[in-house]
Amino acid sequence: MKNPYEWLAAAINNHTWAVAGVAIAVFIVAFFGLSMVSMETSDDAYLDKTTPRGALLNHYAKTYGSDAIMLIYEADSVRSPEILRYIDHLQEDLRNERYVDTVSGVVDLLKEANGGTLPSSKAEINGIISQAPPEMVERMLPSDLMTISVIALEPGVSQVAQQQVVGNIKSIVAISEPPPGLTVTVSGNPAFSLEMGEAMGSETGMLILVAMILMVLAVMLLFSHVSYRLLPVGVVTVGLIMTFGFMGLFGIPISMVVVGAFPVLIGIGIDYAIQLHARFDEEVRRGTIPEAVWATVTQMGPSILVAMSATALGFIAMFFAPVPMVADFGMVCTIGVVSCYLAALIVVPIFAIVTHYRPKKEATESTQGSGTSLIERYDRLLGRLAYTVAKYPVPVILIFSMVAAGGFYLDQSVPVSADEKTFVPGDMPALLSLEKLTRVMGSTSTIPVVVLADDVLSPDTLAWIDRFGVYEQEHNDKITGVTSVATLVRQYNDGVLPSTEREVDAVIARIPEATLKRYLNGNLEAVLEFSTVDMEMSVARDQVGRIQKDAAWNNPPAGVTVKITGQMEMFAAVMDDISDSRVYMTILGFAFILGFLVLVYRKFGAVSPVIPIVFIVGWNGAIMYLLGLEYTPLTAVLGSMTIGVASEYTILIMERCEEELAKGTEFLDAIQTAVQKIGTAITVSGLTTVFGFSALTFSSFNIISNFGIVTVITVGFSLIGAIVVMPAVLALMHRYTGRSLTPAVAATAK
Repeated sequence: MKNPYEWLAAAINNHTWAVAGVAIAVFIVAFFGLSMVSMETSDDAYLDKTTPRGALLNHYAKTYGSDAIMLIYEADSVRSPEILRYIDHLQEDLRNERYVDTVSGVVDLLKEANGGTLPSSKAEINGIISQAPPEMVERMLPSDLMTISVIALEPGVSQVAQQQVVGNIKSIVAISEPPPGLTVTVSGNPAFSLEMGEAMGSETGMLILVAMILMVLAVMLLFSHVSYRLLPVGVVTVGLIMTFGFMGLFGIPISMVVVGAFPVLIGIGIDYAIQLHARFDEEVRRGTIPEAVWATVTQMGPSILVAMSATALGFIAMFFAPVPMVADFGMVCTIGVVSCYLAALIVVPIFAIVTHYRPKKEATESTQGSGTSLIERYDRLLGRLAYTVAKYPVPVILIFSMVAAGGFYLDQSVPVSADEKTFVPGDMPALLSLEKLTRVMGSTSTIPVVVLADDVLSPDTLAWIDRFGVYEQEHNDKITGVTSVATLVRQYNDGVLPSTEREVDAVIARIPEATLKRYLNGNLEAVLEFSTVDMEMSVARDQVGRIQKDAAWNNPPAGVTVKITGQMEMFAAVMDDISDSRVYMTILGFAFILGFLVLVYRKFGAVSPVIPIVFIVGWNGAIMYLLGLEYTPLTAVLGSMTIGVASEYTILIMERCEEELAKGTEFLDAIQTAVQKIGTAITVSGLTTVFGFSALTFSSFNIISNFGIVTVITVGFSLIGAIVVMPAVLALMHRYTGRSLTPAVAATAK
């Protein structure tokens, strides 16, 4: 059976346009998928709906949950009759919008107290407000400069529909012609999600543009000795479009974590294109174009495949992350590296044939001598360093392992954050308006508690729901109030809980269905909603755990199950998932890479490339702690991503060392030659990758820019691990296990 790379090389040489046609057809299919790419800013990015926690949150959102949209009115005096008439007309228009359940504001209070009409003078307005309940006035009219309308949406409205409503409300406000001096701001969680999605869309384009510009600069600077030096940039562009297209076809959405994958792919993908382009340029200088195509595809194709597979395995470990957008990040990176590899393998040789590729003429003797001298000095420096390290490996291993151990220790002190409001730009208008709402109204967050029973309306269960709500208010200083079916029953029964089922049924019949359905789902399920003070996410996580313990301590009746859900519980769970999954993904990545290397090389020495990567992961922990960074859904992928990126460098060093040993070279000389020959190449490759990653640092999203800083440093660590630590590891392996060659290499050496 013919080697698939030999078959591909023959097909490209003999049927160039046919292969090009197939490649173009695949590209067109992928390009069609671009229109299907969507943004994900809903809870689905954080929790998997198929898990019990995700299923409960999804059920709660569809049955009870409904985010409110707020309209903030600001003027010199919002008590002006003209302004209040405008607010009244605007609210009437908004009540007719689809998915809108209720619209309420200070004008409703004024109309109710004035026989259904708005007062016509400011004196009347002030008189009514002075007699209204203070807590109601404080929420609706925080000051004379501001008032707020609350637009409650119907329960179960999807995230997409909520954002459509926000868009419609913005349009209505824009054409409503507010009185001079009045500003109207649309706020609330749905508005925040919509603006965050729009910002991420523009952010994705900006990051890709910056990364491509940096790639062009890097390639022009470091790859100037070949013809068509910008060809790798074109190859990566094709690979990136294919990645976007397959995302759309496979239904993978763009989230704030997935955004960070694209500059990463550019940095890694450019390496494949450069290696194939450089090898073709080298081969065509001493042969014909068909011969160069054959040598490039059959020799470099399999070598890059091994490196690409190792990189992909690091990303595949992320598939098992409990946070969906982290799993999506791994999936996008895997699709991306495969797409960039295939694009480079096909586009480079076809482009060479179609353009009748001709290499650049050799540089002039003086220029060549000057350039070669610089490269040779760097090569010799690397060679001497590797020789010294391999001669005295134990001190090197001890020093770097101690630093790594310290990093693993410090890593335990790196905080974890899952509050998406800290991930976005601090000056984002939707975030600023949300913060303003929190300052004037207090926290708008709630912690819902779902109660399941054979009959939640039985007097015993209803009494327990009531006692539990009262207990939390009295014993938990973070709880500011509670609303439940029990509080509704009290409200419609003169403050008293009924003692018989018949009395309960009679009271329930008096409660409006629209009000009741927010807290009751048939007879089997009810909800308590605890309103809270504004809390940091770490404090909220503790509160969720406390409420769960309090529910158990209050001893619910037999057959009653209590579960906490809602966004606050979700983000608390995400914090735990990040803390647990980052270690799990890293270990899984190591297991995948180690298994792959053992399968490919079939020897104990295959563990060698993994050891420097263990050190690098430890160094990452130290740098996270020292820079004061946090683990987020994006930086949680750092361990498994490091494994994928660094394994390419360490594998190349090991392969070249064994190649030299197979020729009969002494071990120390083999190490020196391997690092001398490969070190410069991976340094250039690493610097090019750094250019791709550095685009992330330009992001206005803190979560992405911090990830960019850490990944740039990680690539530097990967180079140190390959050039300095890897020779020491190989030396120890050689000392205690002999040459540890693969059977094929050993046979060649003999």
